[in-house]
Amino acid sequence: MRVNHAGEIAAQALYHGQALTARNPKVRTALLEAARDETDHLAWCEQRVRELGSRTSLLAPVWYAGSFAIGALAGLAGDRTSLGFVAETEKQVVEHLESHLHELPPDDERSRRIVAQMQADEARHGAEARVAGRRDLPGPVRDLMRRTARVMTRAAYRV
Repeated sequence: MRVNHAGEIAAQALYHGQALTARNPKVRTALLEAARDETDHLAWCEQRVRELGSRTSLLAPVWYAGSFAIGALAGLAGDRTSLGFVAETEKQVVEHLESHLHELPPDDERSRRIVAQMQADEARHGAEARVAGRRDLPGPVRDLMRRTARVMTRAAYRV
């Protein structure tokens, strides 16, 4: 759940950065609405981490700052590219959460419900970005996003 918490910090920051640089007010509004969903996810994950007797990642400020910058850059590339970034990010997050569902203990129903709801919300965000006119990102960008997420996941798990 610490990794999921770190991911929600990053997601919130990505959306905030993208909203800051969005050109179309409708796109900005959609990004801010998605960020509000991420706020709920963040609270659920933080509470669950505490219930499990653990702590959140000590790198939270790094996750936020780096992700905000990435989101702002995605937004500067244009709304369609920014929406493509949302669609790809959420696709990768849905896959990541699916792997977490398989790793969670079968009797941890509370964590399973949280992760399943987050997965459904992330899938919806991705679908909304696709419908709103996203531009597909090039393969090397998608690969870089996947590698960056792996590094973040490993670091958040340990620190």
